[in-house]
Amino acid sequence: MPIAETQLNRATLERFHAAANSGDADAVAKAVDEFVAPDARFHVPVATGQTGAAALKQVWEVLLRAYPDLHVAVEETIAEGDKVVTRNRVTGTHLGEYRGLQPTGRTVDYSEIFVFRFAGGRIVEIRGVVDVLAQLRQLGALPS
Repeated sequence: MPIAETQLNRATLERFHAAANSGDADAVAKAVDEFVAPDARFHVPVATGQTGAAALKQVWEVLLRAYPDLHVAVEETIAEGDKVVTRNRVTGTHLGEYRGLQPTGRTVDYSEIFVFRFAGGRIVEIRGVVDVLAQLRQLGALPS
């Protein structure tokens, strides 16, 4: 894969993160429509009942409802070939229902790593590892 295409994939992911950090669910949905293939394979630790881009939209709706100030700080990015990997730090304030938990007003600060595979300039596969255990402990749902 040419270096220019790899850099374009990286830039596309940066634009997606900018939309995600807007706090605007509509902006995130538009970014998903623009940057993610409708039938993208989505492998993350969240059961959505959806597949493809629809699953990603649903995840972001849930996250932004629970954490209106959610912020994804990309701490490291590696782009090679058709893949872009990001290591992120996620922060937010629990102000809406999340995984059956009523709002606590607590803040969360957890890590995640995602591998995005691109084809034709769009994300076609997402694999993620999210520290949900740390998140649930910080919300008081599990003992620390």
